Amino acid sequence: QTQLVESGGGVVQPGGSLRLSCAASGYTLRLHDIGWFRQAPGKEREGVSCWSSADDDTHYADFVKGRFTMSRDDAKNMVYLQMNSLKYEDTAIYYCATVDVSKGVVDYGKGFDAAEYEFWGQGTQVTVSS
Repeated sequence: QTQLVESGGGVVQPGGSLRLSCAASGYTLRLHDIGWFRQAPGKEREGVSCWSSADDDTHYADFVKGRFTMSRDDAKNMVYLQMNSLKYEDTAIYYCATVDVSKGVVDYGKGFDAAEYEFWGQGTQVTVSS
């Protein structure tokens, strides 16, 4: 059964850090383009970071550059999102998503387009609050 499960969310003060995890089962993550997305209340889902399986290149949205880092552990079939210097506006549900590398989603510049992804996790809540 193909499944993505996120974890690691929680409540953190501004300036704090969290590391989100995304575990895949039923398929091999490194053979897929991977994206992290978030959705805040009343807002559309937006791309945070994405990784191209074809060229091992990672991209970040401008609003998280220098603060968030996406990484993978292929042996564990997991992907992570290290989030530092968190801000109030980072509060959202965070999702990981994947799409088969053959679709070339990230390489074609659509890595932040949620509609291009095939599999989604259930999300994990991140709340930045003092």
